[in-house]
Amino acid sequence: MVDNPFADLSLERAIGLRWTLRDIQARRLKMSPVSDEDLNFLAELGMIEVRDEGPVLTPAATALLNG
Repeated sequence: MVDNPFADLSLERAIGLRWTLRDIQARRLKMSPVSDEDLNFLAELGMIEVRDEGPVLTPAATALLNG
């Protein structure tokens, strides 16, 4: 089981970040733009990597969403 990196956040913020991860995974960023603040936060947590084609999930983020 994967530890929850959002455990110290408010419920609303944690839910929003999970949806952001799902939007990144599904490539819905044109329809659901993500704030730079959220991208930076997720990158600091090791949940995403920003590449030329845009943000992509790390294996840790994929495990969190599938767990």
